[in-house]
Amino acid sequence: MNIKLFVNITSRAWALPILSNMHAGIAGRQAPLLAATGASRTAFAQSMDHLITMGLLERNPGYGHPLRPEFRLTSLGISAAAIANKIQNIAADEDQDLLRRSWTLPVLTSLHTPSRFNDIKRSLPSITDRALSHSLKTMEVRSWVCRSVDETARPPRSIYVAVNTGQVISQATASEISFV
Repeated sequence: MNIKLFVNITSRAWALPILSNMHAGIAGRQAPLLAATGASRTAFAQSMDHLITMGLLERNPGYGHPLRPEFRLTSLGISAAAIANKIQNIAADEDQDLLRRSWTLPVLTSLHTPSRFNDIKRSLPSITDRALSHSLKTMEVRSWVCRSVDETARPPRSIYVAVNTGQVISQATASEISFV
């Protein structure tokens, strides 16, 4: 999967939990997925529409009731759901809110090696300086990212490294996501 698709998937808070739960075998209908994810109906519906538009989910043509449709993963959705499930299984329950933020996972994926701010920004062309800074600070507070300053460089440069849970997630996603 390329980074643009990954950024697009993670732009909706509940897209990753929906994909993960479908990969885990939860039925692709609204009620079971709502119960499994804990999302509100509105946010859930927006995330489902987003996944359908992206071509990761499709309506199951063999399922009968028009008011209670069933959805299934497409071939692209199957690989995305496997990555989503891997990520969801790494993070603890109290960290799920951080995973649902737009830029957390793409930034962590770019931190598979220690990187400077501008290196991260170059690997994620659509991120703004403000969004990147906010994401790094939030993950630093949770001890998912460690910031150190290289005093020998002129001018001194900040270097960011994924640590603890952030490092495990970064290593798991780095092998699955291409930046080309």
